[in-house]
Amino acid sequence: MKIAVVTDNGKSISQHFGRASHYIVVTIEDGRIVSREMRDKMGHAQFQGKHQEDHHHEAGEKHGYGVAADNRHGRMAESITDCEALLCRGMGMGAYENIKARNIRPVVTDIADIDEAVLAYANGQIVDHIEKLH
Repeated sequence: MKIAVVTDNGKSISQHFGRASHYIVVTIEDGRIVSREMRDKMGHAQFQGKHQEDHHHEAGEKHGYGVAADNRHGRMAESITDCEALLCRGMGMGAYENIKARNIRPVVTDIADIDEAVLAYANGQIVDHIEKLH
């Protein structure tokens, strides 16, 4: 199984899906990490102009919906279509739903360490903190 994790430093899970610069794709076999691969990830910086216009929202309103947001999230997910899950420590509701629609299970975790989170996912022990979605 392959699990994607958003990261900026290759060691810990990034706080926010959209702002992360890379993915670490971890392959698990027989409950063990057998490989890891760093992949580039598009992020908010690549969408700066139009993204800022539709990223703001009223208090209590979910962001990340609409044609432009779906396009951005889809482009962010292009390099992990071979993965079963995506682990992050925060993301918008629109991104979460967009990743799910691509048959990748998004998980918002409170575990910062990549290996710890990946193994927790593989062992069915990870908690999806959907209350952290915005």
